[in-house]
Formats: sequence, C-alpha cells, structure tokens
Amino acid sequence: MEDKKSYINRLSRLEGQIRGISKMLEEDRSCQDVVTQLSAVKAGIDKVIALMVTENLMTCVAEENTEDQRDKVEQALKLIFKSR
Repeated sequence: MEDKKSYINRLSRLEGQIRGISKMLEEDRSCQDVVTQLSAVKAGIDKVIALMVTENLMTCVAEENTEDQRDKVEQALKLIFKSR
C-alpha cells in the first residue's frame, strides 16, 4: 500500500464515528440520527475499499501500461464503484 498513512487516518476517523454512535445509543438518541451516522460510516468504509482496490489494480497495470491506459482503468473503476 502506497499511502498507508492516509488509510490509517480514514480508519481512525471511522473508529471515532463508531464510538460516537455508541454514545448516541447510550443517550437514547433518535433512530433516524443513529441510522444517519451508521450510513456515514458505511459510506466511509466503502470509500476505503474503493481506494484500496483502485490502488492495487493501478499498481498491477502500471508496470506494463501507458499513462493513458492507466487513466482509462482508473475511470472504469470509478464508474464501477459509483454504480454500487
């Protein structure tokens, strides 16, 4: 992983959000508020997955392909992850 620190920072933020959700439950916050925060965590995890898969694939194809080909692969990955 090229940008490990970035992934760790993202995961640390998500960890903080999850602790916040636990506190929300302890405080009997509304279901809507809790679900909103859970959805945000889920989106954050999906983003980390997309970044990691993209980086991995780009590393695999970067050794043999041109910049134009890598750009096309990156755009295709963005489209795939966007459509999920």
